[in-house]
Amino acid sequence: MKLEVPIIALVITFVFCSIIALAQTSNPDSPELPGHYFQILEAGITRIEKRLDADRKVHLSLPEVQTFHHFPHAIIIPAVLYSKAYPANKRYKDPHMLQLAERIGDMLVTEYEQGQYTARHDNDWDTYMWLEAYRLLENELGEERRVRWQNILLENLALLEPKLVKSQDYPWYNAPYIITSPNHYAIYASTLLVAGHVFKKSEWVKLATKVLHRFCVKEQTEDGYWGEHSQAGPTTGYNHVTVTQIALYYEYSKDPEALIALRRSTDFHQYFTYPDGTPVETINDRNRYWGVSMWGHFGFSNFPDGRRYATFLTGFFPHGSDTESSGDDIESLGRIAQNVIYYHEGITASIPQDQLNYVHAMKVPAGIRKTGPWVVTYSGIIAPPVSLNNFFLDRQGNFSVFNNKTGLILSGANSKRQPDLATFTEAIGRDSIHMPVSSHFQMNEEIDRLALAYNVFFAILEVPKSTEKQLKFRFITTYKWGDAVSGFNLQFMLKAGQQLETGTGRKIILGEEMIELGDEELGGLIKHNGWTLYLPLGMRLTWPVYPFNPYKNGPETELTKAIGRLSMPLKAENQELPFVLEIE
Repeated sequence: MKLEVPIIALVITFVFCSIIALAQTSNPDSPELPGHYFQILEAGITRIEKRLDADRKVHLSLPEVQTFHHFPHAIIIPAVLYSKAYPANKRYKDPHMLQLAERIGDMLVTEYEQGQYTARHDNDWDTYMWLEAYRLLENELGEERRVRWQNILLENLALLEPKLVKSQDYPWYNAPYIITSPNHYAIYASTLLVAGHVFKKSEWVKLATKVLHRFCVKEQTEDGYWGEHSQAGPTTGYNHVTVTQIALYYEYSKDPEALIALRRSTDFHQYFTYPDGTPVETINDRNRYWGVSMWGHFGFSNFPDGRRYATFLTGFFPHGSDTESSGDDIESLGRIAQNVIYYHEGITASIPQDQLNYVHAMKVPAGIRKTGPWVVTYSGIIAPPVSLNNFFLDRQGNFSVFNNKTGLILSGANSKRQPDLATFTEAIGRDSIHMPVSSHFQMNEEIDRLALAYNVFFAILEVPKSTEKQLKFRFITTYKWGDAVSGFNLQFMLKAGQQLETGTGRKIILGEEMIELGDEELGGLIKHNGWTLYLPLGMRLTWPVYPFNPYKNGPETELTKAIGRLSMPLKAENQELPFVLEIE
């Protein structure tokens, strides 16, 4: 018995040392945080200052129309650089940073007095950033400026209270009930929470705490997301926004339920992020595209793997002084500055993107598998269509394929009012059905299967284990009964300006000209962007197809957003549609 304690101690020491070793060897080329944040902010503030100096009469409507989005976020950047001591921060206590923050804040005062500030969409997002800058610089502003900023902040913050009160006891904090989206409602709450602490308003703290605690214990699903329309499935990009507010709540409350929610959300985002840092689109019911997110890294940083995930994401943000986007993405720069304020340093641990293989199945019928360079995502999520709200897409996409060398090849992105982009369609009389009525999903080491049922047929997608250069998949349709005009579609990420080659040897540079290629012209395959796809008989390729943009409430108009559609009609009989995808 005397030997048990030393043995246990040795085991614990071995595990701890293994974690340290993993932290030290996991992607050594990635710059460390939060030091890298300061480098990004330094480059960003230089470009912002140049833009302000180029036009001394700059006002909110001018920079936002030209290049900047959420320009008031800029105020937090010099405030953080001025106030945060860190070896990588060259601007700590630099009086020029204080002057720049004051200059931007005074401009916001003027814009508010002229009605420009509150006329802008989502100005409460900017109010939060202004509030944080005020909190950091309060003792440096001078009495007159401090009072002026405080009065305007309080006026804006008071507008959030009735919005929060109105919906605090509604059945769900999502769009069908609270009208707005949960990410917005969470922002109202977290902003009021911080303001309550800054301005000693206990009633704001109490109200915000009630709402944000409920976000943690009731609104979040077991899979780690907050449903924008329902709990049935995630809205991946906007989930970054919501988790940021829960992270902020945890910083001020230390509510253990918030930490549990952050753990679940960290897992969700790690698994459903492609190797290029972008969120997986297939399970998303609001956005076909979403860039690499700088939101909420400090929430992830409560965990060793979350710190690695934050480092991974930040590595995709350009920060050179000669890189325009490093200074033009003010919203992301503001979120990086927020990360600096609340970031938790510590050891790091491996994330799925560091692993050669990983697999993750959700509680809802969806999942993702990485095998070497391939990432395949499945979605059998069932949700009713949302007719009047253009911001919610129909869950009609079911399958995506990503490769490390080429990026996204086959997209499972959803759309709206575009049944021809749905994986399967059927028209029965006057009824058009483009979403499954039932689904079943299984994953195992040899083969993944996703079954999708419709009225007159059901289909099974089978994806066996891939090799380094080849991924096979096939759709098997089984006819049941009844009459319908049914179809099958796949969305391919073709690149405008690049060459597409068919099996007949035909070579086409993809541009604005409409292309329709049938079975004979395709010759059984297409080559493009480093990949080759072998096709079953009966396929037809259409280019360019412009998907729906929820923010325009209509199709895209830019060629860079166009996709290629592979399609074929289905017969009233059992069919097998095999595909082989190869990488050069």
